[in-house]
Amino acid sequence: MGLIEFVKNYEDLSTDRGYQFKFFCDKCGGGWVSEFETSVTGVAGGLLRAAGSLFGGVIRKAADSEFEIRRLTQGAGHDNALRKSVEQAKQRFKKCSRCGLWVCPETCWNADKGLCEQCAPDLMEEAAAAQAEAAKQQIQEKATKTDQTQGVDLSANIKLRCPSCDAPVGGSKFCPECGAPVSPKVKCPKCGTEAKAQVKFCPECGQKMA
Repeated sequence: MGLIEFVKNYEDLSTDRGYQFKFFCDKCGGGWVSEFETSVTGVAGGLLRAAGSLFGGVIRKAADSEFEIRRLTQGAGHDNALRKSVEQAKQRFKKCSRCGLWVCPETCWNADKGLCEQCAPDLMEEAAAAQAEAAKQQIQEKATKTDQTQGVDLSANIKLRCPSCDAPVGGSKFCPECGAPVSPKVKCPKCGTEAKAQVKFCPECGQKMA
């Protein structure tokens, strides 16, 4: 088959019953399906199969020869159907004279400029998209500067445990299991600063706690 224009992005949906093709926009990937064209060879083969299943014998042998018939004729039929579908598709899509892409007219074609939107973007669409992106960034920046935890009791989400018996104590000051203080204080042997019992080093002078 010779070179056919406008077949860079397409899918062959043909079967042994006929030919059909799906073409895609080079920019957004939107698709368009050509009309189904019945294959004379496929129909003949189907009739032969049906007759063979009913009567057997010589007709069944004729049905078995369907593959040979299709092998000889389907190539040209398929190519002709593709050419015809390409011509239909070229009426459906727009070709950009600047980049050569075939694009869908609804989404990817700038009718005012006569070019695809990749080469000549719609300025109103670009402005709207830029404004939306700027607004999104501003909202994110404002959110990071605003206290989002006001009124939230973070201690309720901290799973405290008793330093003596390791029982869960929640927000209690004393362990509900053994009665020990949840956060007993100890003094630094060097500077006398009070700290929680679990602290290994003094937060004031760095001395190792006894």
